[in-house]
Amino acid sequence: MAQIRDQELLQKIALRLKRLRDKKGVSQEDVLNETDIHIARVETAKVNVSVSTLSKLCAYFDVSLSEFFKGI
Repeated sequence: MAQIRDQELLQKIALRLKRLRDKKGVSQEDVLNETDIHIARVETAKVNVSVSTLSKLCAYFDVSLSEFFKGI
């Protein structure tokens, strides 16, 4: 089965994550070191981020998944 890829949605997710990272005042390298997630690839919308990865990032940024998706 082919993977579905909604580029517009991925761009919105990427922007939301970048804003959360900026608000927390951490670098992409900090996120990688603290979560083992290469957020640079997600922030550039180059990967179709999984729900599990997104959930882990939300926990790191202290927001719920539902809060994350508000406004997207």
